[in-house]
Amino acid sequence: MKLQGNTILITGGTSGIGRGLAEAFHKLGNKVIIAGRRQNLLDEVAKANPGIEGLQLDLENTSGITKFAETVKQKYPELNVLINNAGVAKFENWTDGDLNMDEIVSTIDTNITSVIRLTAALLPVLSSKKNATIMATTSGLAFVPLTKAPTYSATKAFLHSWLQSVRFQLEDKVEVLELPPPYVATELGGQAQAQDPRAMPLNEYVEEVISILQNSDIKEGEILVERVRELRMAERTNQYEKTFATLNTMFN
Repeated sequence: MKLQGNTILITGGTSGIGRGLAEAFHKLGNKVIIAGRRQNLLDEVAKANPGIEGLQLDLENTSGITKFAETVKQKYPELNVLINNAGVAKFENWTDGDLNMDEIVSTIDTNITSVIRLTAALLPVLSSKKNATIMATTSGLAFVPLTKAPTYSATKAFLHSWLQSVRFQLEDKVEVLELPPPYVATELGGQAQAQDPRAMPLNEYVEEVISILQNSDIKEGEILVERVRELRMAERTNQYEKTFATLNTMFN
């Protein structure tokens, strides 16, 4: 992925990793468009970063995604980078049967279905560009699940598999990258995660991601910071059971 002169759309760009990436790419000299549900947050990011533009998008609204994609294609015909970053994470307790199915379905719709819909809708404009990239934020939990968040972990495993297949199909047309973060200090899991000293500081994570993009040959299309390698390599190094137990003891 080239790091300058792009027109980049980032979903979930009003907070956390999405905002961090948006601001980093903006500073590098790219045209950045962020998408999110709340207009006030879009306005806040745009005000803090003159030049970044915001578009409202509800990823659970199927017809809304179609209309949003049409707006993007008309307003930003030079679009060549799509970063599917928006996601939701919820804990679930399957032991007592008190499950919120609306939340579970929402997690699947946001983390999987919307990514596929938006990517498919924007693929024609992306594939027409010489330097086009599709990126999706997955998670280290795609490789070793957190038992307290089974649906979230599974959605990220789905995306990992999906990205592998799409990467193969689009090999000569569009670069397809996977961004699997470790445990990062964002509000994805609530305020406690944002303040957890065990979490990787957001600014350090974004800086390492940009450094990898600048300086590394990204093997297998995966942007791996050092802190996520233990999860990613657990199966390959025959450490899966140990890593699974350590992870889920830590967050028990």
